[in-house]
Amino acid sequence: MLSINNLSYYIGGRPLYENASLHIKPKDKIGLVGLNGTGKSTLLKIIHGDLQPSSGEIQKAKDCSVGFLNQDLLSYQSEDSILDVALEAFKETLSLQVEIDKVLKAMETDYSDEIIQKLANLQERFEALEGYTIKAKAEEVLEGIGFKTADLGRPLKTFSGGWRMRVMLAKLLLEKPALLMLDEPTNHLDLPSIQWVENYLKSYEGSVIVVSHDQTFLNNSTDTTVEVSRGNLTVYAGNYAFYKTEKVEREEIQQNAYENQQAMIKQTERFIDRFRAKASKSNQVQSRVKALDKLDKISEVEKDEVSVNFKFTFSQKSGRDVIVLDDVSKAFGDLKILDKATARIERGDKIALIGANGKGKSTVLRIINGSEPIEGSREEGYNLVKAFFAQHQLEALGINNEILQEMVQAGSRKSETELRNVLGCFLFSNEDVFKKIKVLSGGEKSRVALAKTLISEANFLLLDEPTNHLDIQSVNILIQALKQYEGTFVTVSHDRLFIKGVANKIWYIEDEQIKVYPGTYDEYVYWRSTQSEKETKPQAVVKKAPKALPKSSAEKQDEHAQKKAIKEKEKNLESLEQEITALEKKKTDIEHQLAQPSVYEDEVKMQQLNDKYTKMKQDEAALNKKWEALAEQIESMQS
Repeated sequence: MLSINNLSYYIGGRPLYENASLHIKPKDKIGLVGLNGTGKSTLLKIIHGDLQPSSGEIQKAKDCSVGFLNQDLLSYQSEDSILDVALEAFKETLSLQVEIDKVLKAMETDYSDEIIQKLANLQERFEALEGYTIKAKAEEVLEGIGFKTADLGRPLKTFSGGWRMRVMLAKLLLEKPALLMLDEPTNHLDLPSIQWVENYLKSYEGSVIVVSHDQTFLNNSTDTTVEVSRGNLTVYAGNYAFYKTEKVEREEIQQNAYENQQAMIKQTERFIDRFRAKASKSNQVQSRVKALDKLDKISEVEKDEVSVNFKFTFSQKSGRDVIVLDDVSKAFGDLKILDKATARIERGDKIALIGANGKGKSTVLRIINGSEPIEGSREEGYNLVKAFFAQHQLEALGINNEILQEMVQAGSRKSETELRNVLGCFLFSNEDVFKKIKVLSGGEKSRVALAKTLISEANFLLLDEPTNHLDIQSVNILIQALKQYEGTFVTVSHDRLFIKGVANKIWYIEDEQIKVYPGTYDEYVYWRSTQSEKETKPQAVVKKAPKALPKSSAEKQDEHAQKKAIKEKEKNLESLEQEITALEKKKTDIEHQLAQPSVYEDEVKMQQLNDKYTKMKQDEAALNKKWEALAEQIESMQS
């Protein structure tokens, strides 16, 4: 359907892609993964035609239409209602409706057979395009991604950027392009909407490419993973979970091959060095030199995963009760968020506040922080030190500060070395720490703001959507850091993997009350599934990609025995080399003695030295023959 052939793309002379190739087949559901800066979004823009490759080509089938959801659409404005904007997906159908209306108007005065036939043809085409159902389809998709029925008539311009992005997603889904490309679609969706989109994509008739930091979303909506790394595109025949497992296995194979090849190269170079001056070995030496020149070198595996050892320090420990809310009510006009709600946060609680957008999660977070006016009582425990992370704090960073300066100003009293270690955990190393805040991407700013929050010595953290704008590696780093955090925190997030990794309690807002589930997210999901079917829909089964059959026990034993035998022979080879080196030194000593004039005057001594020298030459020849035979055995076993 679409082929990328030998694609190269350079930014300022730096290759982002170099001779990369990829073939997208009909109905492929592809997750595009890789570190920030490797070129995932750039690839989508090249496919869409927004950017031109430096070299290579992209070939599309004639009927391959491409739809692209990207962050640039956040700025789109319109006076039309969101329903009308979504209906723009049906351009041909809407044009037919206009033509039908014109013909019906004309028929008020014209009853000719020609105009009646024209109306019949238009209506036949209109029905073939399912024109009478487009409004119902648009309403279904808009409501599926979180809009209320009452909102469908509101103008697009009255919604925030995130909600406008949802409308553009709805329009794109309704257009049903042959290739649908989604760049971080979950950034602006709540959990119910994410699950709706997952189910929609599973049954989508076209091909899909998704860039997302939400690993659960990738697992549930894709069946192929393409990794962008070091200018290449590597395909894995499964979802993200399959990719992670398969990548470990591939890297293990590659590392073993690299080590074996390095051992072979070292051994060959030793052979060349030892016999380079021997005429009888010249052909073998030249053969090995040519073989090394032609050798296709295997690269050593470079690990992308970062292990975090994040040391948190508290100036003081909080009391047992951190925050107590009693009879709290909160409303915005007619919209009630809480009505005489009660909740308690205790020291050591790791709370995830989840649910659909519009339920008031961020409002509750501000109430807990004490920055939102309420009716009722809010009490803080003693020795409480708070730190609040929210997306708007990214704009509060000093744009002219360097990253390290910004961290120093956080007032944690940490040394520069300690701050550099913290920044290293958040993927800022070496000279990166001197970058100005104003040149950072949204994801990089998020990492700086999170790092500042985590070094604040606060014993109570409030985190509002901390994973937005982070790549997969950064999300994993945040999970590791929060697992090591010994204080208390409340986080609002729609990233299920993040919630699973950090929360020991689940909060959700229902019937204007804060409801508590005292367990992990997996336990909460299971508990919800046992409730009335009206509350939840059954989860679709994710089809797991086939996995290669593991090696049999006998094969593993044979492989182990082979490696052990090679190591033993290499040890013997090294011992022989030491013997040969020692013998060569003794030969050199005798040669020096034979060169002395005094030796020629003593025939007995000269004869003894000659006999000794002859014996040494014979021993050396025998050892060299033995070394050569052993080296060839090892080479044969490794091939």
